[in-house]
Amino acid sequence: MNRVHPHPTSTDTPATRPSGFWRRCLRMPIGVQSVIAVGLGALIGTLAPSAGEQMKTLGEVFLNLVQVVVLPLVFPLIVLGIARMESVKKVGRIAGKAILYFEIVTTVILLIAVGLAKLTGIGKGAPVHGADANDLDGMSQGIDFHELLLHAVPKNIFAAFSEGNLLGAIVFALLVGVAMAALGEKSEPFAAVLESVAAVMFKVVGYVIRIAPLGVLGFISYDVAHYGFGNLRSLLGFIAVVYAGLAIVVGVLFPLIAALYRIRYVELMKSIAGLAGIAFVTRSSESVLAPLMGKLEAFGLSRSTTSFVVPLGYSFNTDGSVLYQAAALVFLANAYGADTSLPALLLMVGVLVILSKGMAGVASASIVVLIAAGNSVGLPAEGIALLLGVDFIVDMARTGVNVIGNSLAAAVVDSSEKRREAKRGGRDTSAGPAEADAPALTKEPVQ
Repeated sequence: MNRVHPHPTSTDTPATRPSGFWRRCLRMPIGVQSVIAVGLGALIGTLAPSAGEQMKTLGEVFLNLVQVVVLPLVFPLIVLGIARMESVKKVGRIAGKAILYFEIVTTVILLIAVGLAKLTGIGKGAPVHGADANDLDGMSQGIDFHELLLHAVPKNIFAAFSEGNLLGAIVFALLVGVAMAALGEKSEPFAAVLESVAAVMFKVVGYVIRIAPLGVLGFISYDVAHYGFGNLRSLLGFIAVVYAGLAIVVGVLFPLIAALYRIRYVELMKSIAGLAGIAFVTRSSESVLAPLMGKLEAFGLSRSTTSFVVPLGYSFNTDGSVLYQAAALVFLANAYGADTSLPALLLMVGVLVILSKGMAGVASASIVVLIAAGNSVGLPAEGIALLLGVDFIVDMARTGVNVIGNSLAAAVVDSSEKRREAKRGGRDTSAGPAEADAPALTKEPVQ
């Protein structure tokens, strides 16, 4: 009888091993878990396409959990950031710097993309006539600037929150922050409530990010199962040009900008690499908006600048997306034999400079702008439908670059403001406000 007891204990030992194995897996960095999820998702999508398509639900649940926290977190951070600025004049100055930076950098990126696409001649001989325009059903055929303005100034802020209207929330937060700055000490109780809300939302975001690998698994399984790799051969040139352009932007243009403003670009990339990877796989920059601001603050950027510039950049600074759009327009122009002379290419750039502003940071939003831009320069929608087959591949890269670009934009504006304050401090004209602002940032419990 006694000989029976060792046998169950030997079976119990392996039973404890899986729990230890899963515990070690859960302790892995989120980036490593996400890479493993990419591999598993690709296998599921390839070997079991029907199951892969069903797993999209995992990705959608993760994305919904993130998006439900975005506005409750972004709103108090923007309000507090603006309320702690010493003057309304500083708010306008930071906004002006940010928008000027967005315009200059996105225009340079558009020129890089058009030049690279023109040099390589992508699109010549592409099978655009076999594309199905029905794939574009349900997508907007243009950008309504009247509607864009109404979205920026909503008549009901609660409706704007329920619709996920980030631009409207930013504008309303701007007004509330300016009002709180004008009221001074009378607004402190409300500021305390907003600080508490922001702290709670940051904690919720921490919980949500832990399940990011499950979202990655769901999205990759669905993408591989649904889209497959059928269109890759005919569009490999287009994909290569887009990725090469994005590599030039991240590896050449951004480091030059960082060097100009004395920003530690490599360290910045290391601090946000995991979040850029999550955005890459989920194809949504909103999925990392909340933790990104925390990472940038830990990197050394002031909260007042970060909480204002980063959300603003989600609507006005889509670096990766504008590069994709420019390359796609040249691809379609070559495919249809349209005019690709220098004036025609500059016209494309001008159209994209205007249309790309106000684009939300959601999956495949670039397609909407691309349709509008194509219509503006006379390119048929059928060709754009062809690009949908590989959109998920380039969408991942351009979304990741959007995150990097917004992080750099916040660092540039913050560096510019710190230089200005240092010069004024040297003349002993602003030592008081600068010292008063620092404790306000360090006392917050959010970090």
